[in-house]
Order: sequence, then C-alpha cells, then structure tokens
Amino acid sequence: MSESKTDIRKGLVGVVADVTAVSKVMPETNSLTYRGYPVQDLAENCSFEEVAYLLWNGELPNASELADFRAEEAAERALSPALHEVIRAFPHGAHPMDAIRTAVSFMGMEDPEAGDVSEPATRRKAMRLLAKIPGAIAAAHRATKGEAPVAADPSLSFAESFFHLVFGRVPQPEVVKAFDVSLILYAEHGFNASTFTARTITSTGADLHGAVVGGIAALKGPLHGGANEAVMHMLSEIGDPARAVEWLQSRFDHRALVMGFGHRVYKNGDSRVPTMTKYAERMAEVVGDRRWMEMSRLLAAEMLAKKNIHPNLDFPAGPAYHLMGFDIPLFTPIFVASRITGWAAHVIEQSADNRLIRPLSEYTGAAQRSVPSMAHRG
Repeated sequence: MSESKTDIRKGLVGVVADVTAVSKVMPETNSLTYRGYPVQDLAENCSFEEVAYLLWNGELPNASELADFRAEEAAERALSPALHEVIRAFPHGAHPMDAIRTAVSFMGMEDPEAGDVSEPATRRKAMRLLAKIPGAIAAAHRATKGEAPVAADPSLSFAESFFHLVFGRVPQPEVVKAFDVSLILYAEHGFNASTFTARTITSTGADLHGAVVGGIAALKGPLHGGANEAVMHMLSEIGDPARAVEWLQSRFDHRALVMGFGHRVYKNGDSRVPTMTKYAERMAEVVGDRRWMEMSRLLAAEMLAKKNIHPNLDFPAGPAYHLMGFDIPLFTPIFVASRITGWAAHVIEQSADNRLIRPLSEYTGAAQRSVPSMAHRG
C-alpha cells in the first residue's frame, strides 16, 4: 500500500489562506479593486487621503469626513525629539529601508497606546504611522547628506508634504499629481508577501507597530518592493535606448532575471501599469528627458514579443520616481509610506476575526536517531 503524497505548494501558490474585503483583482476585468473600486479610477478621480480613508473605513469619505481625516493626519506629522536623535545616530551607509524599519520600531516603543491592541487604538496608531513615516524617511535621508530635518507643514496635502519633507520645497502640481497617483497604486494589493507577513504577526496578538516592522522587512526584498529600485538600476546600466534590445537579449542568453516584469496574480498584464506609465510619461515631459521612458518602451515591447511577459507596477514607477528627483534608495521607502494604509487595513481585518496563522511543513530530514557518544562521532 503506497502512501499518498503530500501536496506541497511552494510559495503557497494557489493556497487560499483567509477571506478579505479589502481588495481583489477582478478576473473578468483583470482590474485591481479597493473595496470594489477599480484602482485606475481611484487614481484619476481621488486623492491618496481619500483612498486611505476608503481602505480603513470601507467607503469613500464625504467632504466633511475627508476634511477631518486630513486634519487628523496633518496634526500627527511631527516626530519626537527622541526619534530625531535616534535617526541622527543611524549609520550613514544604512539603506533607507533599514532606517524606516528601525524608526517604526522606535515609534512603537514611544507610542502612548503601545500595549493596546484594540481596534480603536489600532486605528489611532495607524493614523500616527501614516502621518509620521514620511517625516522619518525624509529625516533619515537628509541626515545622510548632512542636512537638518525639515519641519512638517500641516497646511500641505500628504503628497505635497512628502516633497517638502525630503527636499524642502513643493514641486509643480503635475509632479505632485503623478506622485499622488503612485501612492494610490501602491497602497494595497491583497495577500502579497509583506501584507501576509503583517497579518501573520498580527495573528499572534502582536501590536500594529510589530506587524508593520515585519511588513517593511518583507518589502525590502528585490522580489517584492525593492523591485522598483532594481528597475532604475537596470535602466541606468543600459544607459541608452539604442542599447536596450541588445542588453535584454544578453539577459535572455544568460537566463538572467529581468526586474519589473511578471506578476503572480496578473496573467494579462498588471492593471496598474497603464495609469503609472501615463504619469511617468508626463514626468518625462515635465523634466524634458525622454531617455528613460524610451528605454522602458523598448524593453516592454521586446519582453512581450519574445517572452509574452508584461511589466508590473515597479517598471514605470522606477523611472517616474527618478524623474521626480528622488534618489534610488528612497523608492521602496516611498512604497512603505503608501502601503501602511493597506497593511493597517489588513491588520484591523485580521484582528476582527483572528486565528493564529500556523501552517504545517513536510519534514525531509533524517529519521529519528540516537545521539552518539563523543568517541563514536566522526
């Protein structure tokens, strides 16, 4: 009698671990939706703050609710003197993702509701994280350049404030809009690696800050959030549109990974890409530099023709952020500033109907054996 073989799903491919009402890629339209709304429609018609409200509350805000939400977020932006001191002590060569991970962990220690994992407290902590993460990213970035942090300005929108905190100025409206769109597109995406990490940590009864620290650690990886940085490094390596096809063929010849392409969820192209590409093209027009988008166009066409693989969101986001003036190591921290909305929505959802996430594994090691004496070892 033969034993039945265990069905191992490496990477949990195809495994449905739980239910969620936060987001879904609708198979009939291949469109990512937040609480039922297509993300491309939200990007064109709403602000990031409206989308954050939607993710946390299930519906878009009315004018009064939006004003209250914006006021609450703006009032929480200032970092504590103690956190500024910690940030100044970070090693100057540290990656900004390591810096924001550590800053969020410190925020957890100094949060007045650190030990309270109730839903009301978690929602308040989520707002504090949404408000403070951009300031921590910017302060750490400026510290590496020997620059003092910029004081938060509560009169600015979330997107405007991010530029103000990083650069000390707010760019023209077209740039702010492109950035705001990117934040909306990055805000949420189902049970991705970082979100599942955050939900797993939450399932143990841990607090929001712990879940977000875990999410940041997962997001740093180049197979997840770090891909937008890898895309810009790739384009910088190519350097010239005339080299794009030849460079890509060399990757094919060596069976090397090409960053910014493919997605486990989308089979017919990432629904976020056309919107992000549109705004990346606008950035190229604003800056007057079409080199990066021309390279991107050639790479995308060749990948589709030769491999039938579509680009994902990171592919246009990388050059868009570069054209906005952000240093490459800031790309994934920007992802954090956006995805805190999705992580918090999932933490709240996990806590509301919690069960410890604890999968099994198939053991492939040695059979049970006796410990030999020292004389009989090796």
